[in-house]
Amino acid sequence: MSKREYKKRNNRRKLQGMSHSFSVFAVIFLSVFIVCGTIYLIFDFYSYYIAPAVSGHGNPAGRDPSVETASEILTGADALIWEADRLAMGYDYDAAIKLLSESEYAGEEKVLEAIFRYESVKSTLVRADISEITHVFFHTLIMDTEKAFDGDSMQDGYNQMMTTREEFLDILQSMYDRGYVLVSIHDMAYEVTDENGNASFVQGDIMLPEGKKPFVMSQDDVCYYEYMEGDGFASRLVIGEDGKPTCEMDLEDGTTVTGSFDLIPLLEDFIQEHPDFSYKGARAIIAFTGYNGVMGYRTDSTYEGVNPNIEEDRETVRQLAQCLRDNGWELASHSWGHRDLGSISYEEFVADTDKWEQEVESLIGPTDIILYPFGAEIGDWHPYTMENERFAYLHEKGFRYFCNVDSRQYWVQLGEDHMRQGRRNLDGYRMYYDLPESNPTKTYLDDLFDVEEVFDRRRPVPVPPMSS
Repeated sequence: MSKREYKKRNNRRKLQGMSHSFSVFAVIFLSVFIVCGTIYLIFDFYSYYIAPAVSGHGNPAGRDPSVETASEILTGADALIWEADRLAMGYDYDAAIKLLSESEYAGEEKVLEAIFRYESVKSTLVRADISEITHVFFHTLIMDTEKAFDGDSMQDGYNQMMTTREEFLDILQSMYDRGYVLVSIHDMAYEVTDENGNASFVQGDIMLPEGKKPFVMSQDDVCYYEYMEGDGFASRLVIGEDGKPTCEMDLEDGTTVTGSFDLIPLLEDFIQEHPDFSYKGARAIIAFTGYNGVMGYRTDSTYEGVNPNIEEDRETVRQLAQCLRDNGWELASHSWGHRDLGSISYEEFVADTDKWEQEVESLIGPTDIILYPFGAEIGDWHPYTMENERFAYLHEKGFRYFCNVDSRQYWVQLGEDHMRQGRRNLDGYRMYYDLPESNPTKTYLDDLFDVEEVFDRRRPVPVPPMSS
C-alpha cells in the first residue's frame, strides 16, 4: 500500500468515526431535549393550573382554565382531576373529593394524591362571619358613554344611578385583587325545619381560605326600559350559543349584535377567567320589575292585542329564567311597579305584590328574595315580626330575604324566620361624592377599591345630587 493510499484510508476512518460520534451526540441531545421539554410542560401545567387550584389562590397567570381547553389534551384520570381542580378553585373541596373518590379511577395514585391535597387545604379553611359580609349592587351598565352622556333629559339620571362598563370591570378586578369572593345570599343563612315542622333561620357555613372576604352582588331593574333605547345600553337578555345568558344590543344602523353588554355576561366572563372569584358557583342576584317587561320582553297581559308576540315573549322569559338559574344566578323581586313599598297604602302594597306574583313569578319561578325599590324599607331597624302586616304578607308569599340600601360596610340582621341585608350602591353618585376632590372626608368605598382609579372621567361632572 502506497503512502498516499494509506493517508486516504486513514482519513476515511476518521470521517466515519466523527460521523458516528455526531449521530450518537444527536440522539443524546434529542433525548435530553424531549425529556426536559416534557418536564417543563408538566411543571408549567402544574404551576399555572393545578397548584393554584389546590392552594385556593386562583389562577394568577391569567391563563384560560376552561374545561374545553383541558379536554383537548387530557383524558381518563387526568381529565377527571382537571374537573375536580375546577371545583377546588371554587372552594368546593367536598364536591371535588366526591367526584374523584366515586370515580372508576379512585384507586389510582394520582387521584389519591389529588384527594389528599384537597383534604389538606380544606382543613385550613376559616368560617366566615356573616355579619361582616358586604352586599354591593348595580343598575344596568352603560356600554357607550357618548350616547348615555349626550346632554339629553336622561343624562343626569344615568350619571347618578348607572355604572359604566369600564368602572364595573375595574371594580371587579380591584375586589378580586383584594381577596373578595362572590357568595350566594342563600349560603349566608337558610331556613331549616325541625322534627315538629317548625321552621327557623340558621347561619350558614361559608368556608374560605384565610384572608378571603365573602361578598354578595345584585343588579336592579334588569328590564331594559324603552327610554334607554339609543342611549348606549343593552336591549335584552338572550341565551347564547354556549347555553349561557348574554345580551343583545341594537346598533345605530339597525343591526343587532350579541355579546357581553351588561353585568350578567361581563361577570360571567370574569368568573370564567378567575374561577376563585366565585364560591361554589355563586353568581349575582338579578332583580326584576314587571310593568315594563322582563329582561327586555313584554309579558304583562295589559299589552295583549298590542304586541302579537306576547305569548312568545312569555315563553322566552321562562326559558331565560331557567337558563339563569341553571348557571347559578339568583332571581329576585324588585316589586311589580317599582313602588316604595313602605310608603304606599297597604291596599296598593297588596295589589303590587299580587301583580308581581301573577305576572312575573308565574314566569320566572318561585322567588324568596326581594330587593326594595329605592332601597325603601317596610320597617325600621328592629327585627321584623308578624305584627308588621307588610312583612307578614311578603312572608306569606314566600319571601325570606329582604334587602334595603345602606351605605355602611355591613348591615346584616338574622331573624327567626328571615334575613335582612343592606346593599351598597356602586354608581356615579356614590363614587363621585366619595372622590377626594368632592368630599375628602368620605371613605365609604375604600374597602372595595380606590375611587380615583375607578371613576370614569368621561362622566359629566359634577354628578347631580339625588333628588329627595
